[in-house]
Amino acid sequence: MLQSTMPSSKSRPVVQSPLGVAPSITTPLPGPRAKVLIERDEKYSSPSYTRDYPLVVGRALGSVVEDVDGNRFLDLAAGIAVCATGHCHPEVVATIERNARTLIHICGSDFYYPPMIDLMEKLSAITPGGDKKILLTNSGAEAVEAAFKLARHHTNRKYAISFHGAFHGRTMGALALTSSKARQKERFSPLVPMTAQVPYGDIAAIEATLFRYQMSPQEVAAVFVEALQGEGGYIVPPANFLPDLRKLCDKHGILLICDEIQSGVGRTGKWFAFEHFGITPDIVLMSKGIASGMPLGAVIASEGIMDWPEGAQGSTFGGNPICCAAAMKTLELVETKYMANAAKVGAFLLQRLKEIATRQKTLACARGLGLMCGVDVLDPVSGTPDPKRRNRIVIAAYEHGLIMLGCGEHTLRFCPALSITQEELDAALTLFEEAVASVG
Repeated sequence: MLQSTMPSSKSRPVVQSPLGVAPSITTPLPGPRAKVLIERDEKYSSPSYTRDYPLVVGRALGSVVEDVDGNRFLDLAAGIAVCATGHCHPEVVATIERNARTLIHICGSDFYYPPMIDLMEKLSAITPGGDKKILLTNSGAEAVEAAFKLARHHTNRKYAISFHGAFHGRTMGALALTSSKARQKERFSPLVPMTAQVPYGDIAAIEATLFRYQMSPQEVAAVFVEALQGEGGYIVPPANFLPDLRKLCDKHGILLICDEIQSGVGRTGKWFAFEHFGITPDIVLMSKGIASGMPLGAVIASEGIMDWPEGAQGSTFGGNPICCAAAMKTLELVETKYMANAAKVGAFLLQRLKEIATRQKTLACARGLGLMCGVDVLDPVSGTPDPKRRNRIVIAAYEHGLIMLGCGEHTLRFCPALSITQEELDAALTLFEEAVASVG
């Protein structure tokens, strides 16, 4: 357990929030209440959970998180890009409360209700490429599973292709497409067969390697791709990658499925990251930020593609009335306020990261779109990737009052709420540079 306190300074950057001044670290980390709760958790929780540092959250609002001991942090992770409008946005909370008094659950696979219809209509409207059919799910992994099934059904083909570094989920079909970390697949084989991966951004490898040695393109149902790779390292692909992939799929009658689970809902300054590259996928997958904290996912495709029969796919809880209502309010807020903010404040974030990297020689390759940015951590002597140093920086950031996460092998990710202000981000980045410098 960490036993450090927030480093002292005569003029630490802080912001005012309804929860109080943040960051504000007033106890050793973890604090006394947090220690007790962590001990209870470790007695009962699955060891498969990954906890990067001992943060025990009591409450949160906007971009400020308060732990159970009253320590407050600026949040640069937003629940892994889930809390799109910020923690407990008052309008989202009011929507949830109002709808909880009206209808908590009735299965959308069996009956109809307005929040589900409203949301499907909205998702069709914001997704490029004309009118769409929508399947609502509980999560991103479930959306990937459903899309995998839909692709096989529609094409009557079996193979699927994804990319090194991809994270599409941990259920068996999604895990077969995931290629982020070997340990995620360890001892779970055999997975869903007839899948293959190639390097992200490398179109030539598909034709030169897969189509030459492993599979006929006429047997490939779909290519799954993240328009901006998330767990694999916040990788922005070459400008020609998605257009060339679209051409390849069109050439062979393969469905192009864009996983926008982390990059969608306005995070990159547009509804979807693929819009930055001028392409239209055949199927779009959403989840995470779609309902600003409530569990929901979506598979979006044209009527011609979503042609499976009644009973081929459904969900007891997918499209829950309260989740749909929360999603409608989230999309409204993103559209009217926060997508533009993501573009504007995201440009500020990327510029500041590039400036910090010029001063901190352990940082390199700042990149991103909107509020989805990453920077690599290197050994200052050899210039090689340094995963251990990255992990130490994450913990140092926590000690400085920041919530951050890594991704890929040696990358620090920045995916704050789309509602974060430039003032909040400025304070957070100043503390971030202090944390990097403290690691050395």
